[in-house]
Amino acid sequence: MTDDKHERIRQRAHEIWEQAGRPEGAHMEHWDQAVAEVDGASKSAAKSPKKAAAKADKSKAAKAEKPAKGPAKAKSPAKKTKG
Repeated sequence: MTDDKHERIRQRAHEIWEQAGRPEGAHMEHWDQAVAEVDGASKSAAKSPKKAAAKADKSKAAKAEKPAKGPAKAKSPAKKTKG
């Protein structure tokens, strides 16, 4: 583990500890959560920008294929019956 990554994990674990009200005895849970968050952030940042752009284009194309909804038709008044 690089020193930079270790420092980011340490800082995040400290933030988690403070947000939790500084409880005693939960340092491993906070550390594990920080590791997961830092690893998740680095994995999402490592994704190819081309893949992200392709995914966005695909999403836009799917929205464009959906037919546009026209204005709602007005309901005709109910017919009165002789009774």
